[in-house]
Amino acid sequence: MSEIDDLKKEAGIAACEVVESGMKVGLGTGSTVAHTVIELGRRISEEGLQIIGVPTSIATQELALEVGIPLAELGELGGLDVVIDGADEFDPEFQLIKGGGGALLREKIVAQSSSRMIVVADERKEVEKLGLFPLPIEITPFSWTETSRQISIILESLNCSGKIVLRRKENLPEVELDGVEFPRTDSGGVFVTDNGNVILDCHVGANITEPLTLERNLLNLAGVAQVGLFNNMCDAVYLATEAGVRVLRKNP
Repeated sequence: MSEIDDLKKEAGIAACEVVESGMKVGLGTGSTVAHTVIELGRRISEEGLQIIGVPTSIATQELALEVGIPLAELGELGGLDVVIDGADEFDPEFQLIKGGGGALLREKIVAQSSSRMIVVADERKEVEKLGLFPLPIEITPFSWTETSRQISIILESLNCSGKIVLRRKENLPEVELDGVEFPRTDSGGVFVTDNGNVILDCHVGANITEPLTLERNLLNLAGVAQVGLFNNMCDAVYLATEAGVRVLRKNP
């Protein structure tokens, strides 16, 4: 593992201190929070920790089952005690950009159902202003180009216009979604979310000054399933730094 991977592992494990027996725990998606899932599995097998997990993606579900975490459907639990997840960026107000892993819709459903949201990240994710990481927007395949055009108008109205790119991956094939063909290009096949949608990555630069307004306006578009802005959700960040793990709390 690289030094940064070691730090991410340390932060992912440290965040497990918020989890106690009897809790219902949202399990996030991504390389850092994967260490959290593995550590929770270890505590279950070695320390007798008793929890119920709700995964935010198929990948997390598979990992959780592999390490022995009992899982349940979110709707059966009446809310969660805590969700532990990663972030692609967070600002001084603890507003987040998430969705680099493609699970933003499920991640937000789980986050909104949780009493607390704990983020695990490395210090590269701490920014003064959101937007340097491309903002992911999950949209329906139907008339996706028209949805993209309307998104562009909204971004421009808030002074954060930029290139909008349909997310693709090199190893993915040509697909048809909802009657819409998505052929392969030199960038690969279109990325399809666990919900059968596609993602637009909006390269707006560090120019998101009104994240709440931007999220609200984008969600008003019929073709938008979810936006990778997680506003007023995060309570604390377990931050991996060269000096060790720092715990940043929104309301210390």
